[in-house]
Amino acid sequence: MMSSLVRIQCPSEHPKASASIRRRVVACVDASESGQKIVPHALSAATAFDAALTLLRVIEPPPAGSLPQDPVEWGIRCRAVREDLGRLAEHHRGDGVRIEAEIAEGQPAEQIRSWACDHRVELIVLGTDGEHGTARKRRLGNTAQSLADMECGSLLFVPPSTAAMPACVYRRVLVPLDGSCRAESVLPRVIRLAQAQDAEVLLAHAVPVPELTEIGPLEAEDLDLRERLVRRNELVGQRYLNRIRARLADSGVSVRGIVLRGGDIRSELVDLATREHVDLIVLAAHGRTGRDDVPYGSLTGFMMTHSAMPLLVVRPEPANSAGHAAATDERQATVRMPDRAAL
Repeated sequence: MMSSLVRIQCPSEHPKASASIRRRVVACVDASESGQKIVPHALSAATAFDAALTLLRVIEPPPAGSLPQDPVEWGIRCRAVREDLGRLAEHHRGDGVRIEAEIAEGQPAEQIRSWACDHRVELIVLGTDGEHGTARKRRLGNTAQSLADMECGSLLFVPPSTAAMPACVYRRVLVPLDGSCRAESVLPRVIRLAQAQDAEVLLAHAVPVPELTEIGPLEAEDLDLRERLVRRNELVGQRYLNRIRARLADSGVSVRGIVLRGGDIRSELVDLATREHVDLIVLAAHGRTGRDDVPYGSLTGFMMTHSAMPLLVVRPEPANSAGHAAATDERQATVRMPDRAAL
């Protein structure tokens, strides 16, 4: 059970920010430098989703078997954290978002998930390396990995390589699509982010080179068959992106589509994000080949550990999240995409 030790409210002067706001974005801040970097990203998400922002700091108890925590030292520690959160909330008070701050005690991933399930959380924002994480690349910190493995809703990962900035601006958002409804489920959130940030949306569809059974060297007709399959898939992929682009353009969003060919799809997407100077990648936890018995697919797992830019992984809210059904209906009413049958 999470014990909330403090709540700091900073009412905003923004006309949209009021007590009626029910959705929340949670920024998981800690004492690390990367923990402070995530707040501008959380603010951008809260603005786009018309949500309140909660700054959540989890204080870990002493390790099991160690001496009991001295009450005086514990009080001093809590007071210092309280003051840090207060300064952080006050610093961003003028950004047009209702900000609250909470302190909890326990294991970080468990407490963050518990808080998200007990409130109507739209998004959890966290660094990929916490204060107890590793500085090595290609690896998530313990808290980030634990939350990725849990059923706790959508996650926005901010890697340590992200530059510190007073305000977060997404000028280009990359959205990988594989033709599945699951992959397209991210589009309502993408539209709201792009509208709020006046960002360009870059749709990407990867066409892998089909494998042919090889007993010996491939003959000319085999190579021709493979090439014709690739060209066919590229044509279908381009038509697919054109249809999605037309749907998003109706919302006043600037959209481009790129079809990637050959090689490792995961590496191609990472390279594309670098070449196109992408500021944010948005993708679903599962695509066409997704399995319900794992929290995310292989592509999403690869991007979580290899992306040098922030990554928004869209997942369903936990079933026990407060007001889950009503929240889903509310979002669908806000941004409604045309029925796939119309395609």
